[in-house]
Amino acid sequence: MENLPKKIRSKKLSIKVDLTAMVSVSFLLIIFFMVTIELAKPKMMEYEYGYRGGCGPEPECNKPDENRILTVLLDDNNKMITYMGLLYSPIQNPKEVQYGKEGIRKELISINKKVHEYSASMGRPEIGVTVIIKPSKNSNYGNLVDILDEIKITGINSYAIVDYYTLEETKLLAIK
Repeated sequence: MENLPKKIRSKKLSIKVDLTAMVSVSFLLIIFFMVTIELAKPKMMEYEYGYRGGCGPEPECNKPDENRILTVLLDDNNKMITYMGLLYSPIQNPKEVQYGKEGIRKELISINKKVHEYSASMGRPEIGVTVIIKPSKNSNYGNLVDILDEIKITGINSYAIVDYYTLEETKLLAIK
């Protein structure tokens, strides 16, 4: 009995799982989702569209001043139409304008100068023109970038991009 082979028992290894990488990935995912949620929240900014001068909550005194609003309609084939004021009673009739130094840039500089003079007569010379850009569904992204570049070059700091067209504006764009 002495020469019997001894039973060899296998060693039980203790299993350790290293979770360091999983914790790092988890924190990165948490940070990623926190940042994307924060960036997805809608942002709101103040829009100065007229002379309020402390007139109060009356609807008449808080209306936008059409003497300071220039609307730019963008359509396909580099078509751009501008008008000043309201379309049904424009201060400047709608006209087709070309892109570039002698086109829209010259127009923006001229109108901004007139609006500053008008604002100075009202006691607020710091208020310039507000440009409302309305790209149609047929316009391309390059046209929108071009008009934004022209606004930046001319020093206009008040503009809005609107995707709503009135029926009259749609008819205006349809005219060849």
